[in-house]
Amino acid sequence: MSEDESWRRRNRRRYPFDIFGEFERMMNEMMQNTFQNLPKEFRQFRPYIYGYSFSLGPDGKPVIREFGNVKPTKVGPEIKEKREPLVDVMDEKDELVIFAEVPGVEKEDINLNLTEETLIINVDTEKRKYYKEVELPTAVDPKSTKASYKNGVLEVHLKKVGKEKEKEKRIPIE
Repeated sequence: MSEDESWRRRNRRRYPFDIFGEFERMMNEMMQNTFQNLPKEFRQFRPYIYGYSFSLGPDGKPVIREFGNVKPTKVGPEIKEKREPLVDVMDEKDELVIFAEVPGVEKEDINLNLTEETLIINVDTEKRKYYKEVELPTAVDPKSTKASYKNGVLEVHLKKVGKEKEKEKRIPIE
């Protein structure tokens, strides 16, 4: 046993988050194995982006969300031309607030489409391509939606409603 491991065992109460270091090591190993044997057809989509966010849901259970253009599968990595942006959905009292990281684009390049159950974020420019379908945890009123974009962060406010359905609506960005 190394001196460092011995010290950690004696001081375990001080370092309850050591498991995150192990988790990071496992993720790094998984990503190295994923990219070692990439077929040639995947080399056209660069850069390779893969990440995850970890948060607690309203019920206190952990929520892990992946983002990027690389999806691990049983048969190897699936690499897409469009990146999936990092998205966070905040369930406030009367509204849902959605934050999406879409850096490197102008607000005119962002297309938002909304139904009561799904928000679609789509960007298709020469340099940047993003796509994400966000399943909403509750029905919303597409007519009362407001969206803004600043410093690479898209913010969308959606008012909650009952369960009546409405057709898809395009959202302008302020």
